Amino acid sequence: MGWACEATANMLKAEPVAHCLTTSAKDVLYQAHAEEGRWKMGKKVAIGVQDFEKIRQRGSFYVDKTDFIKKWWESNADVTLITRPRRFGKTLNMSMLNCFFSNKYAGRGDLFEGLNVWEDEGFRELQGSYPVIFVTFAGIKAANFRSAVYGVKYQIAEIFNSYNYLASNEELSENERQAFNSMTQDMSDDAAQYALRFLSQMLSKVNHGKKVLIFLDEYDTPLQEAWNYGYWEELVQFTRLLFNNTFKTNPYMERAVMTGITRVSRESLFSDLNNLDVCTLSTEKYETCFGFTEDEVFAAMDEEGMGSEMKEEVKRWYDGFIIGRVKDIYNPWSITNFLDAKKFRAYWANTSSNALAGKLVREGDAKLKEEFETL
Repeated sequence: MGWACEATANMLKAEPVAHCLTTSAKDVLYQAHAEEGRWKMGKKVAIGVQDFEKIRQRGSFYVDKTDFIKKWWESNADVTLITRPRRFGKTLNMSMLNCFFSNKYAGRGDLFEGLNVWEDEGFRELQGSYPVIFVTFAGIKAANFRSAVYGVKYQIAEIFNSYNYLASNEELSENERQAFNSMTQDMSDDAAQYALRFLSQMLSKVNHGKKVLIFLDEYDTPLQEAWNYGYWEELVQFTRLLFNNTFKTNPYMERAVMTGITRVSRESLFSDLNNLDVCTLSTEKYETCFGFTEDEVFAAMDEEGMGSEMKEEVKRWYDGFIIGRVKDIYNPWSITNFLDAKKFRAYWANTSSNALAGKLVREGDAKLKEEFETL
């Protein structure tokens, strides 16, 4: 009987590229359990929902990752970069940070009731207490440099629109209000590179001098496309100054988190950021904060009435990551899809393109190709 498995590998510091795929075989086990009526109804799984507020308000299935809030805050790092594979809970965790810290969510402790972070009185006082800039580059997948820069400008303009009350705020000067209103997708490249620093300054000013938190999700998506389409150097030059102004020389920033799939070398992109705390798959810090541990997976299966036989099969199919010192880390996309459909499938295998890996294999030297064969 053929087996199907999802094997994982670590490429370019964080990119999973290998999939061990054969034919499906164990739906028979599912059918036997279903016919015997052995499934229980757990919480509804919200497939693809990456909005923390929606998940909590709907009472959807959620694995408590709020310890990440405490661990990150207590680390005192100025700028934290966390790399993890695709579909590994990065965006949901960033949404969680936003809901916890942003003063737009002041008084929304209900979103965290019953979760680990809410057991700490000190952290209850932090909820909803900071101005926050939350931006994502996930959708910026452009075939040329100008389109990529336009995508960055569009995302920045969206953030400014979310704070449109500042356009008429009397605490800002007339020049500041005019500058704020000029931050549209048609802004100049220079303006875009300084825009998040400027927004930090305005938010700090109207919040009695309180510095801002900045959360940037999927920082590297535009850069991956730049590599694939041949405009890498141009985009790195643009992005380096954007990041320097936002994360390094920004006196109005308290702290920041960036997430992505790959770790772009410090020399090419982060040469100016000597305040960067980089956490990859091999780093012990935050090792259980992204992805599901085996205990978390089995606890979810217990809620569904799945016994040891099913757990062994889930482990065979979906257990494949080691992060830091922790073995048996499961990809959340595979597990949530399995819990929803209750069928064994290689859910994660087709969630992304391997264009970057293909380009490296085609253009790399013999040593690189040998390393890929070993991987």
